[in-house]
Amino acid sequence: MYFRSGDEAPEFQARALDALRQPLESGTLTLARSEAASVFPARFQLVMAQNPCPCGNFGSTVRECTCRPDAVRRYGQRLSGPVRDRVDIRANVDAPTMADLDVAAEASKVVADRVAEARARQERRLRGTPWRCNGELPGPYLRRELKLPAAVTAPAFARVRDGSLTLRGVDRVLRVAWTIADLAGRDRPTADDVLRALSFRLGEAA
Repeated sequence: MYFRSGDEAPEFQARALDALRQPLESGTLTLARSEAASVFPARFQLVMAQNPCPCGNFGSTVRECTCRPDAVRRYGQRLSGPVRDRVDIRANVDAPTMADLDVAAEASKVVADRVAEARARQERRLRGTPWRCNGELPGPYLRRELKLPAAVTAPAFARVRDGSLTLRGVDRVLRVAWTIADLAGRDRPTADDVLRALSFRLGEAA
């Protein structure tokens, strides 16, 4: 992958980012030539960062943005819609304050144990299937074998109707909702879990 400059996702060439679409969706990479095609495993966790504008200060309450409005808009559009649609969690992160530095964080061991138990719960639930964790589940399996009550999934489908979420996005919201439930030690997601996953999906939760 060609890296132009800086450490942000928009600094990569658009075609390089768009090449991630297939492996993000299927967990495989297909190389096709005139006489044959080869399929390679390519399941990975992608973490991307992006400033709100070229100078990095758009929306800041303490620093002035020096970018023109059209520059802010173009910068935000460097990640294509199809790539954004394959990102499960989006978080807006503000610059930390001195008060933030004084907040006590959970010990790494506590977090690691909770994640390990959540993964074990997923493996037990998916025993006998080709999958080991929620992130690998295809949409049809989510909607049929792990079907949730309509009242639980209603918030996600409401966003489909208003155009802020695609059907592919619904599948990704449901995967995250199952993971939220697993981390909390619940057998199935609640409507609140779906709402929280939806807020992560739409970048409404920090």
